[in-house]
Amino acid sequence: MHQSPYCCKRQKGGGAGPSPVEKGNAMSQNNTKKIAVVAANGRVGSLVVAEAVRRGFDVTAIAREESRTQAQHFLKGDALTIGRDQLEGFDAVVDAVGGWSEDTLHLIPDAAKHLADALAGTEVRLVVVGGAGSLFVDPEHTVTLAQTPEFPDAFKGVAGAHQQALDALRGRDDVRWTYVSPAADFQVEGECTGEYTLAGEELTPNAKGESTISYTDYAIALVDEVEPGEHIRERISVVSK
Repeated sequence: MHQSPYCCKRQKGGGAGPSPVEKGNAMSQNNTKKIAVVAANGRVGSLVVAEAVRRGFDVTAIAREESRTQAQHFLKGDALTIGRDQLEGFDAVVDAVGGWSEDTLHLIPDAAKHLADALAGTEVRLVVVGGAGSLFVDPEHTVTLAQTPEFPDAFKGVAGAHQQALDALRGRDDVRWTYVSPAADFQVEGECTGEYTLAGEELTPNAKGESTISYTDYAIALVDEVEPGEHIRERISVVSK
């Protein structure tokens, strides 16, 4: 189980010591993480930006419209056309591109593929906001959550799009990618606790037997993954405590 030192309880005013931003600013300039968040204006992207800024990261928001985030820098751009030269110099690029309607689902795999192409052969990490439908439900890794009879039809389209993105990344050995799956119940308005369990390829329940995580706790987990630079070319998953 992981508990973020930048947990939500501290953000609400509890606890002593420096704030996350103060702690981040106390780091050597050379140690400050420099990240870009693609689709930064989205629900997950904006939370990742906020969490990274709180830690003192140097954050660039990338979006097609003017930034509505806390990022220190903004780059107007499209996830499907942004160039390699625009992504140079970052420690990590976070792909937070989403889609829900039939005409936008293709953006999820297309963005992952384009960003992988743009970062191929570089040391820049690609950290992808993934889906839960691709998590395996058996130890043999033959059946995914989306393939189970209980999986709702309404989510099959987005699950399939995320599966395509993951499959494309699995075939790349020239990109330092990490794919981060949320729990099955990914709660927009869920509580921010600052605590989560890091898991792997399989759907993993929490202590209550539930597979759930809030958007805010997911953002904390994703930024935790960016910070040490672990799990290169791996899919990981996160679930609430």
